[in-house]
Amino acid sequence: MHTAITIDALKVLDAIDRKGSFAGAAAELFRVPSAISYTVQKLEEDLDIQVYDRSGHKAALTPAGRYLLEEGRTLLEAAENLAHTTRQVAQGWETRLRIGFNSLIPADCLFPAVEEFHQLGVPVDVQLVEEVFAGTWDALQSRRVDMIVAADQISKPAGAFTTKPLGEVSFVFAVAANHPLASATKPLPEAEIAQYPAAVAADTSRSLPPGNAGIFRRQRTLTVSNIDQKIAAQEAGLGVGWLPLGRIHKQLAQGTLVAKEVVESRAPIGVHLARHSDDRGKALMWFWERLSNDAPLQNWLKGTGQS
Repeated sequence: MHTAITIDALKVLDAIDRKGSFAGAAAELFRVPSAISYTVQKLEEDLDIQVYDRSGHKAALTPAGRYLLEEGRTLLEAAENLAHTTRQVAQGWETRLRIGFNSLIPADCLFPAVEEFHQLGVPVDVQLVEEVFAGTWDALQSRRVDMIVAADQISKPAGAFTTKPLGEVSFVFAVAANHPLASATKPLPEAEIAQYPAAVAADTSRSLPPGNAGIFRRQRTLTVSNIDQKIAAQEAGLGVGWLPLGRIHKQLAQGTLVAKEVVESRAPIGVHLARHSDDRGKALMWFWERLSNDAPLQNWLKGTGQS
């Protein structure tokens, strides 16, 4: 399919406008003025429009010419970006990296690594994607993300994945300060807990079997979208349940949440970095190495709650 509007013609219009004359454009583009004039005339003939009004002392863009130039600059920028990203891909850099992270950890644990990556000056778009329970592995398996952070081993599917341990996430059973269970003086049994709704973060898995933890049989539930909402629901007294200790240091210190002992305690879970074994893009591997030894993330997992 032939089009009259070429990248070269748009470059000529752009140069004329910036330099203020055909002669200035010719000098910038290392061409003779007649070549510049020919390009413009050919464009006008092919489009059957008048790009420049030549009735005055100096040629001026017509309204159609001005529109063509302004929209054309968008195409010039897109062409330059395409050329740049093509060279980038040829050198092994991805154009985009999608990092999935388990809702158990706060997103700001990843911010220092992202900031350091931006300082490299590599134009790779980074996307952080929050997932819950098996949704973390599901996102990696289906390639909705390129790597995952803080994935558990319980819901890991079969496949060629490379993993690296990060540490453990500890949990506490927490209720609002004004909740009936807050005044309990002995470890809470299942029968007593099951009388109250459990706050649940919905699993974001699309194809893997969904998971949940800490819900007793016959216990009513209040389902929310992520851990942040689950924490808020429990602070409001709308539900009870297990929460990552690192996520609620502030609430425990302020007394809006109260940690309670439970007869059936919950063990910490190990979390990992994970990626497809055959994926080794430069941005992916940079984050892989960086997050393997990331102080903010390690501090959070150790229970300091500092990110």
